[in-house]
Amino acid sequence: MKTLLTTLALCASALFGTGAALAQSNATAYPVAPAAGLYQAFGEKAGLQALMDDFVQRLAADTAIGDQFKTTNLQNLSRLLTEQTCQLAGGPCQYSGRNMVQSHAGLNITPAHFNRLVEVLQASMDAKGIPFTRQNQMLALLAPMHRDVVTVR
Repeated sequence: MKTLLTTLALCASALFGTGAALAQSNATAYPVAPAAGLYQAFGEKAGLQALMDDFVQRLAADTAIGDQFKTTNLQNLSRLLTEQTCQLAGGPCQYSGRNMVQSHAGLNITPAHFNRLVEVLQASMDAKGIPFTRQNQMLALLAPMHRDVVTVR
């Protein structure tokens, strides 16, 4: 049920947005304003770093998609994901990575890969005690990236 609700929230967010817009950057090609207090709800930069460290370790160990991360510098990935989520959540960080199209070109990412990554992120957020509503708010900021990350339709 939780996955269904999250999927519905992601679809609605991707289709309708939240109404407000942010300046575009490499963090996302689809600017959406974060919910009030989202950055603080995730424990600010330290909380996001702990979350992304956990997430990246779970990704690497995941039997469904872990192979896609076997040659990835996991420490750098965690740093970039922290910057990205920090910026998207309304924090003071500036994402320094490439845009999502460049980052995922040629990686043969399917919708199933993307969905599994979201499930792994949800598991990390659950493990860190992030409330479900706040999880959905973060996922809504990340959802529009689907069109740039999925390379195999």
